[in-house]
Amino acid sequence: MEPRGTQRYDVAILGSGVAGSILGAILARQGVRTLLLDAGSHPRFAIGESTIPFTLVSLRTLAERYDVPEIAHLASFTDTTRAIGPRFGVKRHFGFLLHHEGAPQNPREVNEFATPPQLLHEAAHLFRQDTDSYLFHVAVKYGCVARQNFRVTDIDFDGSGVTLSGQDGEYRARYLVDASGFRSPVAEKFGLREDPCRFKHHSRSVWNHVVGITPTDRLFDTVPENWRPPVPWYEGTVHHMFERGWGWVIAFDNNKWSKNPLCSVGMTVDPRRYPKPAGLSAEEDFHALAAPFPDIARQFEGIKPVREWTATGRLQYSSSRTAGDRWFLLSHAAGFIDPLFSRGLSNTTEALNLLAWRLLRAVQDDDFSAERFAPVDRLQQGLLDHNDTLVNSSYISWTDYDLWSAVFRIWAWGANAGVYRMQSALTKFRRDGRDSHFTDLEEVPNPGLYWPDHDGFADLYETMVKQCEAVEAGAVTAADAADLLYDRLLAADFVPKNFGYAEREVRFLNPRPKTLLKMVRWAATEADPVVRRMILGNGREAVKARLKGTKLF
Repeated sequence: MEPRGTQRYDVAILGSGVAGSILGAILARQGVRTLLLDAGSHPRFAIGESTIPFTLVSLRTLAERYDVPEIAHLASFTDTTRAIGPRFGVKRHFGFLLHHEGAPQNPREVNEFATPPQLLHEAAHLFRQDTDSYLFHVAVKYGCVARQNFRVTDIDFDGSGVTLSGQDGEYRARYLVDASGFRSPVAEKFGLREDPCRFKHHSRSVWNHVVGITPTDRLFDTVPENWRPPVPWYEGTVHHMFERGWGWVIAFDNNKWSKNPLCSVGMTVDPRRYPKPAGLSAEEDFHALAAPFPDIARQFEGIKPVREWTATGRLQYSSSRTAGDRWFLLSHAAGFIDPLFSRGLSNTTEALNLLAWRLLRAVQDDDFSAERFAPVDRLQQGLLDHNDTLVNSSYISWTDYDLWSAVFRIWAWGANAGVYRMQSALTKFRRDGRDSHFTDLEEVPNPGLYWPDHDGFADLYETMVKQCEAVEAGAVTAADAADLLYDRLLAADFVPKNFGYAEREVRFLNPRPKTLLKMVRWAATEADPVVRRMILGNGREAVKARLKGTKLF
């Protein structure tokens, strides 16, 4: 029996961050009675600011598939700035610089993967307090009933729904989505956290927003011109890597339009190698981690924090399942690996694309069984497991530049193959409006892998993981592992040639018209049929767009 006076909804969502607010906006836009509860309030500090091309095409897909155009405003730097304000950084590349203790950074040990909007997507550094507030207000605009500063004290499930109780109210819903993050009430109620966490990777982190940072390029102004990256370091996401750890620099002040002086900085390290020294504050810990690496320390020298520093223990946590009868754990409520490769928002939007349409149908036919949402559970578990092996392999590889460079290329091509795959479905959907273009993408042998339906790539990826683990175990040398992976990259007909994915001497993946033309010619004559269709379908248009200076997507 329902409690007297209890307000009733179809779906209740815990957490009004990106995941909860996007889902709330979609459901409310489609006429679902939706409740959005949050223990805090907006605006609020959050990290997870770096976007990647897959995130951007997923945001556009959610916007068009579910008729919530405001979601697409986060899918490009220009649109985010226009719709929300001049508070965002531009992201023109992924930049990686490998450092060694006590030595200046070697300019030969760098990689950059440029993300020109004509070829991929116009990426941004999201100032999350603004984007999250914006999405929350969009959800309310479309009809979500929102309660901020409402802390759930009890959750009670029965055969017809769930009752959510707090100190100053009680709500009733037919289904519950928990998007609240690590301190998930649903995970706690059902004992879903795996102890120990199943993931191989270990890291802890300390971070803040600061002013007064030295732009990365000024650290290396004496480097010869031909060794410098084609896109300035500070105009993208900077990763300072070292053995078993890395630091990030995500600028919001790196373009002429921004009125935001802040920069996001953090250090993420393996606590087995870098345990936090007793008695150090989080700020002291941050600078102590940077101190052995002269150029990292120089970049962070003199920075002024604008809030209290955040420090964590081990970041990784996992859940035995993420779907049950009348409940679902979404995104960071399900698990987390590491901020490396900016997978958080990407994983969230990918899961939302599988969850939203199932939830809309469940509301219609009143079937909220765990089986209905099992494919989304498989995806989320796969996303976490594959990200775990990728990040763990990367941390291992940072002992040797050649090994890291091979891992970098396997990541870069797999990630972009996944983008082309999703973009192709969106392009077809724009032509005929058939939702099957998206649902067809769900039937894959390797859910959660960047390129989930190509056996050759899956085998290459697994080889990378095994080689890196063998290096860690001392069974092979880093040099031998790197040689083997480069041999595989060169031999693979599903890895583009002439672009830099397979060419060992290429440090900067920055597509030029001539480079793209060579890759298209290779695809037409030598490529795997899947890759041939992928490249010829997108490559010719990309070359034209690059030559004209216009956007492809």
